[in-house]
Amino acid sequence: MAAGRYELVFHIGDYFAGRDATLAEPAFLTDVPVRFTISDPTGHYHIPLLATPWSYSTYRGS
Repeated sequence: MAAGRYELVFHIGDYFAGRDATLAEPAFLTDVPVRFTISDPTGHYHIPLLATPWSYSTYRGS
C-alpha cells in the first residue's frame, strides 16, 4: 500500500442482523469507520476490530 490516509468501514449492523443477533430497533451501531495513516509502505498493517451489537474497539495489531 502507498503512504497516505485510509478509511475502512465495517458494516456491523448488517453483520449482526445476518446472524440473528438480538438488536435494538433501530440498531445501536450500524457502520464503524476506522481511519488510519500508513507512513511506512513496507510495513505490515493489521487492523483488528472487536465488535458486539453494543460496542467496538480497534487497535493496530502486530
